[in-house]
Amino acid sequence: MNKDIYIFSNGELRRKDNTLYFETSEGKKYLPVEEINNIWIFGDVDVNKRFLEFAAQKEIVLHFFNHYGYYVGSFYPREHLNSGYVLLKQAEYYTDYEKRLNIAKKIIDGAFSNMLIVLRYYKSRGIEIEDRINAIVEKREDLASSNTVEEVMAVEGNIREIYYSCFDNIINKPGFVFEKRSKRPPLNRLNALISFGNSLLYSVVLSEIYHTQLNPSIGYLHSTNNRKFTLNLDVAEIFKPAIVDRLIFSLINRTYITEEDFDEQLNGIILDEKGRKIFVQEFNNKLDVTINHPKLNQIVSYRKIIRMELYKIQKHITQDEEYTPFVARW
Repeated sequence: MNKDIYIFSNGELRRKDNTLYFETSEGKKYLPVEEINNIWIFGDVDVNKRFLEFAAQKEIVLHFFNHYGYYVGSFYPREHLNSGYVLLKQAEYYTDYEKRLNIAKKIIDGAFSNMLIVLRYYKSRGIEIEDRINAIVEKREDLASSNTVEEVMAVEGNIREIYYSCFDNIINKPGFVFEKRSKRPPLNRLNALISFGNSLLYSVVLSEIYHTQLNPSIGYLHSTNNRKFTLNLDVAEIFKPAIVDRLIFSLINRTYITEEDFDEQLNGIILDEKGRKIFVQEFNNKLDVTINHPKLNQIVSYRKIIRMELYKIQKHITQDEEYTPFVARW
């Protein structure tokens, strides 16, 4: 069974013969290289060319986060499942504006569906948010009449603002007030959790893209430009409510994470190391949660569902198979 390794300590990642090890002031720890899919690096860790060559050979993706928990970038080994045909079809569906717009609408409509699933669950638990659920349903109709990707993004922004306004009702803790969305730096604890969780999800989707024939540089909702990767940002939109937001509600309401797990840095607020470790552990557990997939009639994990979502997009662009985004069942 392949797994992810998370490194919070400072040290060096090195290769020794046909294995890898992580060395700190306390000694060396050898890593089960044949079992690793991804290495997530949160500490100050040095790597060298010899290590990266071996990681690429073993198809290990590395994700780097800085001292403040901000995503820095990924080491994405040379694609081992490259397909010129899939790349050409992916580019065709980007350059043909109608095809691109159709995929962008599908992605955002999937995100809206999952937002409503989350909100309706909490409404059923007695949270007073019905007015905003109705507002989202009403504004969702603007998506069909959107003629540009920019208009789709504007509809998404309007609906997400309404959606985020429900967080204070769901959490109802003075130390975790939403106020408004803020990034780099987040201006309060709740925004710090959202930013950190979204960054983790972007990285997970990127890792899953590596195991398909898709190219992560060609997205449809987010413009393909100087940004290295965009497809992972697209697909993550579908899963943010079901994975990141639900996890945040659980962590706060069960007091796994408290007001004490944050630092004031860079004129903003970030999770401290203890908070990041808790979040990462529970995030990883969330990805491994299994659900009964209604169409496949089998038990699958959220991690597997993300990869299946990518396969659906691949089939859409290569076989004209209608793409229907994943919608969670609580």
